[in-house]
Amino acid sequence: MSRSSAPVRRTDRKRAAILDAAVDEFRRCGYEATSMDRVAAGAGVSKRTVYNHFPSKEALFAQILQRLWERSTDGVEAAYRHDRPLRAQLLELVRQKLALLNDPNFVDLARVAIAAAIHSPDRAQAMVARMGDREEGLGVWIRAAAADGRLRIDDPSFASMQLQGLVKGFAFWPQVTLSQQPLSPAQQARVAEEAIDMFLARYG
Repeated sequence: MSRSSAPVRRTDRKRAAILDAAVDEFRRCGYEATSMDRVAAGAGVSKRTVYNHFPSKEALFAQILQRLWERSTDGVEAAYRHDRPLRAQLLELVRQKLALLNDPNFVDLARVAIAAAIHSPDRAQAMVARMGDREEGLGVWIRAAAADGRLRIDDPSFASMQLQGLVKGFAFWPQVTLSQQPLSPAQQARVAEEAIDMFLARYG
């Protein structure tokens, strides 16, 4: 093992520990009550180490959301492909979305972000916007398919919101607002297929 690899791995481990501790703190205490001191204590590192990795609580929260998103998209081909059936591509994209929405960490953190936005709209606006940015991949795909002449869509952004609304109405809002259980694999499959069939019946 080289001398340079050990510090890098220790740094990666500390960063991962900070993120894990932050997830626990945000889920348990909410956004306002979570402090960098508590995160540092939970991760077993100094507060200075936390700030070396994340300059603010907002940046830390944004990185948590990014990590959850990356886990849900691992191995998924999100780019539009002219040579593949539309339904198959959309199924992959919606299943990717459902994988994220079915993650209890994401649901709890979404609840935290929404509560923060209600109590402090200005400060939480960017945080909630980052959650919306994670949905832009579907909009990009829809615009590409429309430009290729395979979807009849005048307003891709509106169409993207429609499709996501069909999914979130079953797999996000009931869990966030009513604490309903995550969807089972069979329920996820039904939601994905029915939503896509409705979408393609309108725009295909």
